[in-house]
Amino acid sequence: MKVFVTGGSGFVGRQVIQQLLAANHSVRALVRTADALKDISGIETVSGDTTEPATLTEQLSGCDAIIHLVGIIREFPGKGVTFKKLHTESTRNILRAAEEQGIKRYIQMSANGTRESAITNYHRTKWEAEELVRQSNLDWTIFRPSLIYGPDDQFVNMLAQLIKTLPIVPVMGDGQYQLQPVHVTDIADGFVAALDKSDTISKTYHCCGLEPFSYDQLLDLIAQALGQVAGARKIHQPLWLMKPVVAVMQTIPLFPMTSGQLQMLLEGNVCEDHSWIDDLALNLHKFSSSIKLYLQP
Repeated sequence: MKVFVTGGSGFVGRQVIQQLLAANHSVRALVRTADALKDISGIETVSGDTTEPATLTEQLSGCDAIIHLVGIIREFPGKGVTFKKLHTESTRNILRAAEEQGIKRYIQMSANGTRESAITNYHRTKWEAEELVRQSNLDWTIFRPSLIYGPDDQFVNMLAQLIKTLPIVPVMGDGQYQLQPVHVTDIADGFVAALDKSDTISKTYHCCGLEPFSYDQLLDLIAQALGQVAGARKIHQPLWLMKPVVAVMQTIPLFPMTSGQLQMLLEGNVCEDHSWIDDLALNLHKFSSSIKLYLQP
């Protein structure tokens, strides 16, 4: 199968491309710069941008399926980088191009927690994008991953750096909100496995790892992977104090959190439906042993 991939140069995208090649699919990846994926051999790259419909003309022709991965976790409105543009409009454009160029199979990466009544713009625009997919004439499958981890991830590596650098790690609130991290390889395996499974069409999958952890537990597991047997030293900060601080500091690009990200963290990120594991015959990675492979001191 010839698969058109958007967002292929990202953390998840690179793993998806590698898994597609390993499964003997051919890949045409949409790139914004010519050297974006030059380190991956055996793929075709074409220039374009999902936020600019004119650049998608005939770029998908000859492909059998699309895996749409474009997304952001933080907005920079001053630079034109918004959730509305990268999630909703990007999806609208790629769907239109798919229908115009005769491609039926379509897989969308969304996010766990996405819902119509979501508080954050991140989840609301992911929902809007999903609705566009559901209203299309394509044979679609939607994946909603939880927190994705693996070598070169942002979240686990950031926490590891805090644990290594600070004598005491600050924690927002009581640290008991639940997260269920899923390995990037497992997500990529799911995408690739779904391509030719007709029973995954018109399904939305919630994609979580094997077990949930509280934020405090996650910090301890990361600290232990770094060789700190007793876990992380933590100080819990009251939310009434921290929410205004985050609201003010989020305008600084280097500040590691926005109000929206704090809201999503406090909401938790776990799955009750694990049908993706059975439907796609996946063997998931265990969090504690997997992070040791890339966090070992």
